Amino acid sequence: MQQVFEVQGMTCGHCERAVTHAIQGVNAQAQIKIDRSANRVEVDSSASRDALQAAIAEEGYKVA
Repeated sequence: MQQVFEVQGMTCGHCERAVTHAIQGVNAQAQIKIDRSANRVEVDSSASRDALQAAIAEEGYKVA
């Protein structure tokens, strides 16, 4: 299922890797596309939206 998140606070490549790692911790097969300048993270995953959102938030990012 395709899901889109607005993630505030991503400022560098390290941030992108942290978000990617958090999502893959919930679903290792997730397909992830990050547009840092737009604060946009697209995820194609079978995991629930709540689980993905919680994983990103645990990394210290504000997620909408």
